[in-house]
Amino acid sequence: MPNPLVRKLQRYVRLSDADQVWLEEALAPGRPIAARTDIIEEGDDRRAVNVILDGWACRYRQLRDGRRQIVAFLLPGDPCDPHVFLLDQMDHAIGAITPVSLGQIPGASLQAITARSSTLDLAFHREALATAAVQREWTVSLGSRTGIERLAHLFCELHARLSTIGLTDGNACALPLTQSDLGDAMGQTSVHINRTLQEMRSLGLITLRSRRLTINDPAALAALAHFDPTYLHLTVDADRSDRWRP
Repeated sequence: MPNPLVRKLQRYVRLSDADQVWLEEALAPGRPIAARTDIIEEGDDRRAVNVILDGWACRYRQLRDGRRQIVAFLLPGDPCDPHVFLLDQMDHAIGAITPVSLGQIPGASLQAITARSSTLDLAFHREALATAAVQREWTVSLGSRTGIERLAHLFCELHARLSTIGLTDGNACALPLTQSDLGDAMGQTSVHINRTLQEMRSLGLITLRSRRLTINDPAALAALAHFDPTYLHLTVDADRSDRWRP
């Protein structure tokens, strides 16, 4: 199976064999990052693009009093801001949730391969635009969805994104997030998240066991969440085995 970055970019635009070779050559081998440690801290000077090759991470901001807001979950294949090397310093932190294998593409190498290939340039721009679209949808959730709708929408989104890179098994997928993680992403307390999960279970929508999520009724969960995967902009069809429709 191709590396997850190639697999993800292939859903935005079809990459040629040469594109895939250039991307593989630019991407440094993954290095291990321990769970619950920072990959990047606010204020860091970053001159390379970090890519999650395996494991889960999150993008977050932390206030001086210790409160944390998770603003994105990063999955295998996700570049941690593909144009971050253009900035002087980081304005947020990225932390590993699970053990992570972290690859890197030097900024100069990314500029070189995207200058060489208009297809790779388009793929990375589409990836950046899709990431911004996900961020907008999270804003809609925080501003307009109820607590149970927010969590239902997140579960639909995570399953759809994992399906893109072949990391689902039917309606089931890994979910290595604690209730604290979910609360920090949803703007709610862990107690509220616990109650919401119990309600979703009682409605027969999900099963959550041993860090694994099973969506028992995808259509009902999507309807509850007002979930429409269009904002993910995955316009190139994957193999039918990788597709999930609510």
